[in-house]
Amino acid sequence: MAETQPWKQPFHQIRRFLAKLWLKFNPQITIIGITGSFGKTNTTRAITSVLSEKFKTLQTDLNLDTVYNLPITLLKLRPWHQKLILEYGVDHQNEMDFHLSLVKPSIAVVTGINPTHSDQELLGSLAGVIKEKGKLLEALPKDGLAILNWDDENVRQMAQQTKAKIIWYGTSSKADFWAEKIKINFSGTSFLLHEKDGIHQLQTGLVGRHFVHECLAAAVVGRNQGLNWQEINRGLAKLKPLPGRASIEEGPKGSILINDALRANPASTIAGLQLLVDLSTKGKRIAVLGEMGELGALAEESHREVGKKAAELEIDFLICVGPLQKYTAEEAIKGGMDKKKVFWVPEVNQAAAILEKTLKPGDLFYLKGSLLRHLERVKLILEGKTVGCQLNLCHSYHQCDSCPNLKRRI
Repeated sequence: MAETQPWKQPFHQIRRFLAKLWLKFNPQITIIGITGSFGKTNTTRAITSVLSEKFKTLQTDLNLDTVYNLPITLLKLRPWHQKLILEYGVDHQNEMDFHLSLVKPSIAVVTGINPTHSDQELLGSLAGVIKEKGKLLEALPKDGLAILNWDDENVRQMAQQTKAKIIWYGTSSKADFWAEKIKINFSGTSFLLHEKDGIHQLQTGLVGRHFVHECLAAAVVGRNQGLNWQEINRGLAKLKPLPGRASIEEGPKGSILINDALRANPASTIAGLQLLVDLSTKGKRIAVLGEMGELGALAEESHREVGKKAAELEIDFLICVGPLQKYTAEEAIKGGMDKKKVFWVPEVNQAAAILEKTLKPGDLFYLKGSLLRHLERVKLILEGKTVGCQLNLCHSYHQCDSCPNLKRRI
């Protein structure tokens, strides 16, 4: 369970008690819970956007830790709310039990599982990740619904952890709801959705084929809750990228920036590299990758996996930042990338120096790294700002442009 500061605990305990009590006064609510190692935030957004076409909805705050988020959200419930969409984030053993002691869903979505949070002091291993997140499925009632990602082998394992009905989604025809003919451009993503009653053309303002899974999960929830396909498509079309989560921005030196620097894990990094290739450009495709955190014993293997994938794609330059990213660079070169176009550097100023010589107007520039690696510093340097901080890992959750240490030599 995420720790709370001692002086906050009594207040937090009282707030949890009141939240649990208040939930009992709102029996009209359908509760949808989302968990997984990646894609939770945009799945929560997608489900909320779809259900809002027909119902009064309430969702968890996108920026708060689940420990605080759940009770705060429950206390925002009002008699007119009909659907409650909750993100269940966990990174410590038994933390899901703590969340479920407050609120249990009748519908659960599992987005995907990878080794994120498998450090020994967190969930210990990939098996530990699966076990802890699987508790959300175990908590479902027999008449509940589990909505699971067929494309993820780890999620398929988790099916045995629930007695509820299961609906599968993915890009395989083995799923109940599956997508094909995915098309991506700078304005969004479109695809064909297949289900037992027919084929439907859907589109979203989210940019990238990996967001199709979030849209599929939302479509399943929407259909289960009685929405028609026009309402579902309207809800998905309203979604736009969040800043720093595969958002398309004006980049330095006249480039086009795919800013994905707020989160990083193996699945999302590989998906981001695929997005870099999927988008059309007359310029170069340049990827700048920071480290992926909290991978425990699988850290080296996971970074090498990214390097292997990078070598398979048509990426012109690969710049890897931080000690663990040395493995990514090594695998990319082993896989056939030109060693003159693959760089490993220990810190962000050196990465920016390479980009200063490489980046030209019209180039596509992909920026990816875990939040605490603060890869946004690369963009700040290229914009002419002084960045003295060379830390590879900083535990500030705030963006660097507001940090008082930005100009200091650290």
